[in-house]
Amino acid sequence: MWRATSIKQATKYVGRHVTYCNTARTKTTRVMGIRREDYGSQWERRAPLNPLHVKELVESGVKVLVQPSNRRAYTMQDYQEAGAVIQEDMSEASLILGVKQVPIPHLMPNKTYCIFSHTIKAQKENMPLLDAIIEKNIRLIDYEKIVDESGKRVVAFGKFAGIAGMINILHGIGLRLLALGHHSPFIHIAAAHNYRNSGMATQAVRDAGYEIALGLMPKSIGPLTFVFMGSGNVCQGAEEVIRHLPVTYVEPKDLRKVAEQGDTRKVYATTVHRKDHIVRRGGGPFVREEYDAHPELYRSVFSEKIAPWSSCIVNGIFWNTNHPRFLANMDTKMLLSGDTVAKMPEMPGCPNLPHRLIAICDITADPGGSIEFITDCSSIESPFCLYDADHKHEIFKSLRFSGDGVLTCSIDNMPTQLPREATDFFGGQFHSFIPELLTSDASVPFEISNFSKTIGDAVIASNGKLTSKYEYISSLRDKTMEIPVSVSAAKHKVLLLGSGNMALSTCDYLMKDGSVAVTVASADKEEAEVLADRWENTSPVYHNVETHEDQLDKLIKEHDLVMSLLPLRFHPAVAKKCVQHKVNMVTTSYVSPQMRALQQAAVDANICLVNEVGLDPGIDHMLAMESFSQIKEEGGKVTSFESWCGGLPAPEFSDNPLRYKFNWSPAAALGSLVRDAKYLMDGEEVYIPPGMLMDAKNVKNMKFLPGFNLEGYPNRDSTSYVFSYGIPTAHTVIRGTLRYKGFCNQAGLVDERQHPMLNGCYRVCSSRSS
Repeated sequence: MWRATSIKQATKYVGRHVTYCNTARTKTTRVMGIRREDYGSQWERRAPLNPLHVKELVESGVKVLVQPSNRRAYTMQDYQEAGAVIQEDMSEASLILGVKQVPIPHLMPNKTYCIFSHTIKAQKENMPLLDAIIEKNIRLIDYEKIVDESGKRVVAFGKFAGIAGMINILHGIGLRLLALGHHSPFIHIAAAHNYRNSGMATQAVRDAGYEIALGLMPKSIGPLTFVFMGSGNVCQGAEEVIRHLPVTYVEPKDLRKVAEQGDTRKVYATTVHRKDHIVRRGGGPFVREEYDAHPELYRSVFSEKIAPWSSCIVNGIFWNTNHPRFLANMDTKMLLSGDTVAKMPEMPGCPNLPHRLIAICDITADPGGSIEFITDCSSIESPFCLYDADHKHEIFKSLRFSGDGVLTCSIDNMPTQLPREATDFFGGQFHSFIPELLTSDASVPFEISNFSKTIGDAVIASNGKLTSKYEYISSLRDKTMEIPVSVSAAKHKVLLLGSGNMALSTCDYLMKDGSVAVTVASADKEEAEVLADRWENTSPVYHNVETHEDQLDKLIKEHDLVMSLLPLRFHPAVAKKCVQHKVNMVTTSYVSPQMRALQQAAVDANICLVNEVGLDPGIDHMLAMESFSQIKEEGGKVTSFESWCGGLPAPEFSDNPLRYKFNWSPAAALGSLVRDAKYLMDGEEVYIPPGMLMDAKNVKNMKFLPGFNLEGYPNRDSTSYVFSYGIPTAHTVIRGTLRYKGFCNQAGLVDERQHPMLNGCYRVCSSRSS
């Protein structure tokens, strides 16, 4: 706990006492930041703290920075009046608070971040974020893992997720029933975000309840039953809403009776705990300790014992990947078959429902989780979809409310529909932990940081690695990484590593053969997805070779060929895996000593590791060998060899100072200009030291194509090709690079040393003073 010589105030939240310091007697002012929510949805208006919380922190001596945002439910003026400093730059803060994930470019190295990262289940969409956090030496604290001694979360928006979710699903039920031919009292309930606060929303629910009590629910649909999965914060919030209806609670075992014989002037509800639907395989009682340790010994009977008599299922349970699902796809198909329809009197214009299950509200928003068919989250602007289990047993979504299927709602940011109340509630719980969090120094080893168990157990990553409690995420990533079906079923399967500029033309060429399927594996998830969307047989996979080399095994062994468009330094690691799994590999890069060392291993594995098959090196090699062959066939010998090559833009597009366009890594392209070079001239070796390549004496005016105004400079070590090409009689051997005239004069300013203005950024090539 952070303490000072004099205590200004003490405040108690959620059973914890918080001690604040008086800044007048503190040598170092603690600085924290509240970032702007700029990830994903336009609806995200929450904050981790409200202005009142900020005011108390400022009065205790903490400097609070708040990034400007007009979207936040509490205004910038509210925070400014509370004493916060409104500014964009968060670099002064050691602790940065947010709600949702942080866009990777906005992550600041060596900071402590508190957010909902959604990474603890190795969610594939957030693995790029986790990799970036590790790479930037960020200490990540996830709100979801701040729990008490019993494992119960003590910091959560769950209650307001439940409130908003329940309001939304009641709104959706009204629309779905109308589409099926029934006007109901629910039609007058709007979506949660349409209300100023939860009080206004619950008044609409009360009005609907009054009409239900008057008997205004259509008789032909039968009594409505609501099933709440779980009893935590989420379901508690949802049940607060339903209590404004004329509701009668029953035990899960009695649900069938009220579904078949209940009163339509009320609704029925039940709360399902694990013991109600989890049974031991082979018989025996449910034992919580055993289930937690060995969930594989148990299965769920929810689809058999409870779901057939459910009108609406509200899911609020936390689900682990090794736990049994309570609704698998086949279970849902059975529930939507019509066998569970309420047998009520009907007449023309007053139809029965096609099946009893009307709606599912998955407030956990856990794609592929405890409800198998929900593989995507919905959004506030498009909150509902219909799932038709008979539509080729795939997910069928519709923006309409009519048709076959069950209405589903799975919004991943439910609480932001009631942003002020959600912020107040969350901040009230979290506020008490801030003094301890302000002691966090991301540069100090986590193992010697003096955190309480509550906070320490919530640290996902620190000091450039996962903490020991969360090392399982790495192995879980391996298990959950899926090879796309379209690829696994193809005749020829190509793994393309990298999604940069060269990948586009590579895929375009490969897709000309209809028997080829390509997996684009890239550390840039969005770039890979955009690329793969162009072709039917191309699929994206997120993979970072640098940080997760071990995952290469699964990818490589599922393919027939690996094409690596990665930077040169990664090829040896990839090649070793290809040798191990006996998969051929192709790169466009120069053969490095590390790659050359794998020659015998590749021969023993009976595979090819093909390098230097691009333009330069590559096509130039082929043209050279063709010339040598012709000369030797005619009895001649090679005495001089000069090869000048370059990929240049069309003259009308050479309109920048370098007169060049990059179709590969700019850092690598410019970095090569400060390397050394060596060539053979009239029998003498000429060596150019690093940094001297662009000097005027080493740049040659090229006159063989006078209309193009070209210049050239030596490329790497040309002397090694005397033996590779088999031309020992040559007294001059030079391989050079072509550029438009003026390139070398500008490129001579390139310097690999990091410029002070780029402090904190990645190592790049910068410009040096002349």
